[in-house]
Amino acid sequence: MEIITTHLNADFDGLASMVAAKRLYPDAELVFAGSQEKSVRDFLAQEFNNIYTFKRLKQIDLQQVNRLIVVDTRQSSRIGRLQECLQNPGIEIHLFDHHPHSSSDIKGCREVVEEVGSTTTIFTRLFREQSILPTPDEATLMALGIYEDTGSFLHTTTTGKDLQAAAWLLEHGAKLDIVTQFVSYDLSPRQVGLLGNLLKNATTYNIQSIEIVIAKLTLPEYVDNFAVILHRLMIMKNLDVLFGIICMGDRIYLIARSRIPEVNVGMIARDFGGGGHASAAAATIKDMTLFEAEEKLVHLLHQYVRPRAIAGQIMSSPVITVTPEVTIHEANNLLTRYNITVLPVVSTKAEDTETGEPATVLGMISRRVVEKAIFLKLGHLPVSDYMTTEIATLPPTATLADLQELIIGNRQRLIPVVEHERLQGVITRTDLLNILVNDPAHLPKNLLHEDEQPSTMQTRNMGNLLAERLNRDMMLLLQTIGSVAQELHYSAYVVGGFVRDLLLHIKNSDLDIVIEGDGIHFAKELARQQG
Repeated sequence: MEIITTHLNADFDGLASMVAAKRLYPDAELVFAGSQEKSVRDFLAQEFNNIYTFKRLKQIDLQQVNRLIVVDTRQSSRIGRLQECLQNPGIEIHLFDHHPHSSSDIKGCREVVEEVGSTTTIFTRLFREQSILPTPDEATLMALGIYEDTGSFLHTTTTGKDLQAAAWLLEHGAKLDIVTQFVSYDLSPRQVGLLGNLLKNATTYNIQSIEIVIAKLTLPEYVDNFAVILHRLMIMKNLDVLFGIICMGDRIYLIARSRIPEVNVGMIARDFGGGGHASAAAATIKDMTLFEAEEKLVHLLHQYVRPRAIAGQIMSSPVITVTPEVTIHEANNLLTRYNITVLPVVSTKAEDTETGEPATVLGMISRRVVEKAIFLKLGHLPVSDYMTTEIATLPPTATLADLQELIIGNRQRLIPVVEHERLQGVITRTDLLNILVNDPAHLPKNLLHEDEQPSTMQTRNMGNLLAERLNRDMMLLLQTIGSVAQELHYSAYVVGGFVRDLLLHIKNSDLDIVIEGDGIHFAKELARQQG
């Protein structure tokens, strides 16, 4: 016996793929693994009645199945009791699917998998290649599958192949008035009320600088087409990512939608035993309460959400720059005119000027250095004599964590954004603060001014740095210096290039100590203890 089936809670893509597969496997029986979406049930009752016969699962002797054709999923957990057939001796498994690969996928002797907007698109290609012509009813159903699963070609998973497939189906009699009837997003009065309740129970999480909304709701009974309500909420609030955790009766359902590549909802749904693709997914959650499901979801989001590339979005461009031959006085005039504190120094290659392309960054010069040089009567010298060349740059794809590391961790006030060795823009400390202030959860403790931080915190952090960077002998010497100073009630400070190189992670054994007290007496006591 041959069986064609699709996933539980079958949608139009699953139904259309089953009917299309029937044309490729005419001797196979059409069997739903479980329930269908309400719109699918309505369609079968109104438009597709008596065209194809669908057998009930209880009419099938699962042990007699020798070929299982699964469409629109490759997850055994999503075909219900039919997964028992997978253990039949010598069974052939044929798979047709458009979802991304997963380690838990069923393995088949024939697999036709393409990452397109719908599985029906794959069958449309097979029809064209094998010169199979659909009837107008079949073309209409297949068009429904494509329109629904691509969100009328608005989902990010939509490809050119989906559009070509829909055009071919229209040429072969697909009726758009029926497609419009069943892919309508108009809400009923009851659905409008549920939408209002969802809004009241929605919580926004900021994960990796991405706003993710989780809406929870408890209902006494199952509500069909709840995904339509989630879809409307996403449009109303212009959300990038939305998860609905809905308790209906004694079951909890996860419905997920994403418009951005940083959040792949299909991967998250699979961890709940469900499935889907990057932009739309769903799962039935078992053995959890509503709040346990939310807790697990938040944990998975922290695990799976990729950091968003933000450098190219927040950088300032074009950049006010100087070339190496510009004098200190001229640089000072620019700093004053534009009220900035740092100027990037860029190359003066002839081809840069002729093509208008961004220049290469050579270094940076700050207002403090410029003012000091002018005070010392050195304003006539070029900036190349005093610019800092040891600077870090970032690409436009850099994340928030990358910016924090350089601006906060390394104390670099201005970050040049460079692509292919060319300056594209700059990001300042103020730019980063503007992002972090809008999300206090990301505010690092070392953003505070020194006088706002507990001194014990500073000591502990510096102690960790010393332990990481210094060898044992140097650490023992510093501890001895501290002990001697404490005994004499003096204050001892490490100063100079040693401190600078320590922070820059550069090896330096030239130790300079400043003593608040009698330096000669301290030196004698230190020498005595050192022997």
